[in-house]
Amino acid sequence: MAEKVENKKNYTIPIIVMFLLFGMISFVTNLASPMGDILKNQFNIPNWQGTLGVFANFIAYAVMGIPSGNLLQKRGYKKTALIAVAVGFIGVGIQTLSGVFESFFVYLIGAFIAGFSMCLLNTVVNPMLNKLGGGGNRGNQLIQIGGSFNSLMGTAVIVITGLLIPSIVDAKISDVFPLMYTALAIFAIAYIVIKRTDIPENEQRVITQKLDDGKGPMAFRHFVLGAIGIFIYVGVEVGIPNVLHKWLQNPELNIFPVGIQADDVAASVAATYWFLMLIGRLIGGIIGNKVSAKTMLTAVSCLGIILTLLGMFGPSTMVKIPAFNGAAGFGLVSVPLNAAFFMLIGLCTSVMWGGIFNLAVEGLGKYTEKASGIFMTLVCGGGILPLLMNAIVDANGGTGYLQSYWVIVAGLAYILFYALVGSKNVNKDIPTE
Repeated sequence: MAEKVENKKNYTIPIIVMFLLFGMISFVTNLASPMGDILKNQFNIPNWQGTLGVFANFIAYAVMGIPSGNLLQKRGYKKTALIAVAVGFIGVGIQTLSGVFESFFVYLIGAFIAGFSMCLLNTVVNPMLNKLGGGGNRGNQLIQIGGSFNSLMGTAVIVITGLLIPSIVDAKISDVFPLMYTALAIFAIAYIVIKRTDIPENEQRVITQKLDDGKGPMAFRHFVLGAIGIFIYVGVEVGIPNVLHKWLQNPELNIFPVGIQADDVAASVAATYWFLMLIGRLIGGIIGNKVSAKTMLTAVSCLGIILTLLGMFGPSTMVKIPAFNGAAGFGLVSVPLNAAFFMLIGLCTSVMWGGIFNLAVEGLGKYTEKASGIFMTLVCGGGILPLLMNAIVDANGGTGYLQSYWVIVAGLAYILFYALVGSKNVNKDIPTE
């Protein structure tokens, strides 16, 4: 009994470190969307090419996902996290150099390398928090709380970018150097903190013979369907604000009355979407140990579908909503009502990651670390679905923004299916110890 008390006492610092890493993931990842808008205008490229930074960041998951799971299995949580932070420093450093050389290609290389880092960090953070919480509702709760900090950093990136860039049309990569320098500092500090932190390891991770039994996480139906769910979810999460931002700031559509700065309003709406994800994850963290992941996922999927359809077919009447408004903080901004519906989906997407991950790894036992690597491979959906949405926009004369949201409807429908049917473990006969 004394040993259990000691372990619980020591878990506080590792949990805090995992929360910090969760924030780093969002800080670097969400920088790709405003960077895409800068690149689109600086290099005069179409919507889909402006999304290539996001694509490069997320496609790295497809390359590094399974190797990151194997690395975690062999080297453990701490060493994998240290490698991830070092790679992230290099990736952001290269992105910074792209501003010096004003090179789109150099930026894409940096985004791709930074994606390696984000993949490794995600591979560490999610199973670690689930493990520290003991799985089940408590594990889901810790992932939701970590996700709250993730959303906070994502919101901060959008807000700060808006402060640094008054006009997106005239912006250049060098304008966001302060954000790049901040990211580099965060990586450097994180490396020192992790190096000095005692992180509990999985004692079974070096016993590879026990894992080589002809089975694996892919033998579990609920995990396979959950991995597909993560592919779709990340694409949905990133695609909603990405297209929403581009739609609202498009000067050719004249969405806003004369005198309103479309760039400022579009940025504020996108930032508020991420802020709503923060609010949703805080709520999820509070109720996570009382409400099952399945119930939570079912509810938000249904609501998300309704809000998306209202955004697609609802009226475009201008309404005032509270939103981030640059240096002024929260304030009332005028936006089309259907745009407000899209923004509100942030409350729904907020808890989906934790819910899907929690349900998908439940009952995997010794296969959890390897499963986390496979999960990370499928995170590449965050680059593919937004690219598809922007391609639909361009295919409709550069104005098919609302039509592109059919991708979101289909994605949310699948997540609802997973919550109701696909998440059930039908392979309990497979040994996992």
